[in-house]
Amino acid sequence: MSVSREPVIVVGVDGSPSSIKALEWAIDQAALTQASVKAVTAWHFPNSYGVPLADGTNYADLAREALTKAIVTARNARPDGPAADVKIRTWIAEGHAAQILLDQSADASLLVVGSRGHGGFAEALLGSVSQHVVHHAPCPVVIIRDREI
Repeated sequence: MSVSREPVIVVGVDGSPSSIKALEWAIDQAALTQASVKAVTAWHFPNSYGVPLADGTNYADLAREALTKAIVTARNARPDGPAADVKIRTWIAEGHAAQILLDQSADASLLVVGSRGHGGFAEALLGSVSQHVVHHAPCPVVIIRDREI
């Protein structure tokens, strides 16, 4: 006998306007599908010439603060209605954002990310989290832009 699990929508949150829009969209979708939301934030030590900088900053705390602020902002965008009752869990981890999102979405029904939309040649050279997860995610992916195209 299989146990049915609650569907989970994983959403990448870095505090940018597009990631907050992605979180808002994920909350709305979760309300429609009776899913929960898992808001994921990745952080890493900045590098200088390939060596992590030890500057005394607590990057995990900064990531936690950014995630908390993003959740409050997204919740405030929809204070009433079914979206207000959506359960949101958080996950904060050190590492590359794309890989952490892929790992956390292994059993998800959907992965939602924002896109800052650098586009063109810069994106081809630099790559992006959204581009990477689209090609490697174990579930469907939705990319939300923070502005009209």
